[in-house]
Formats: sequence, structure tokens, C-alpha cells
Amino acid sequence: MTLSKQSIETLLDLVEIKLGCMEVYDREDARELDSLEGCRRELIALKSAARAKAKVVPFAQRPALAMKALA
Repeated sequence: MTLSKQSIETLLDLVEIKLGCMEVYDREDARELDSLEGCRRELIALKSAARAKAKVVPFAQRPALAMKALA
């Protein structure tokens, strides 16, 4: 399963919002905090990998006839 860049960014935002709201009172909260931090690291890695795989595509060349019509 693959995720789009937009989906990864949305999930990352949601995880960061949840992390910002977390208050640790017991071990269960601490485990959830650790889990969310791990999730955040994974999403950042996915985002970086998606950026590294992105291809730069040159602009399409205009057909010769269209170029003559513009002149």
C-alpha cells in the first residue's frame, strides 16, 4: 500500500497535534507517547523517502507548428 505525499503530511499533522495534547499520568500514557513518537519518526522517514523518489520532469516541448503560429 502506498500513501500520497498529502496523506503522509496529514497523518503527520494529526500525530503532532495528538502529541501536543498528551499529558502523561501513568505507564499506559507513557507507552502511547512512545508509540506516537515512533509513528512520527516513521512518517517523517516516509515523507523524506517520497521526496527523494520524486522525479524532475522537464516542460514539454511545444510542437513546431504551434511555435510558428506564435511568431
